[in-house]
Amino acid sequence: MTEAVQQSNNEPTKKMFICGSALKGQPDHQNLQSAIFLKTAKTKPLYRLHAAQNGWHPAIYRVETGGVSIPGEVYELTLAQYDHLLKNEPPNMYPGDVILEDGETLTAMLYPQELVEKFQWLDISDLGGWAVYKATSV
Repeated sequence: MTEAVQQSNNEPTKKMFICGSALKGQPDHQNLQSAIFLKTAKTKPLYRLHAAQNGWHPAIYRVETGGVSIPGEVYELTLAQYDHLLKNEPPNMYPGDVILEDGETLTAMLYPQELVEKFQWLDISDLGGWAVYKATSV
């Protein structure tokens, strides 16, 4: 499990991998408030990405086989910013660990695979990420 880190002002912070509607240029980016952008990153190829609820939000989950690397951004959030983000996530999303290409484990917002399968939401894993999907589905 990922841990909180200390910012220089001794306020605890948490690094988070963002790969959906809170990315730069996406409609929910303001939910990050003034979180500090650290870098772009990709997960190891262990995940699938779907357009949940007809493209309202992304749904990412880990798979044993057939996974892809999900592109995203890494942010440093205060614990208050992290709490705000969690409160503004769509129903059924939950914080869980993802492994980045460089081996770092960070928290990301995941979605239950069984709900994706139940509703047969569109698999967009091979499109190049959430922002690419949104740009091409307009």
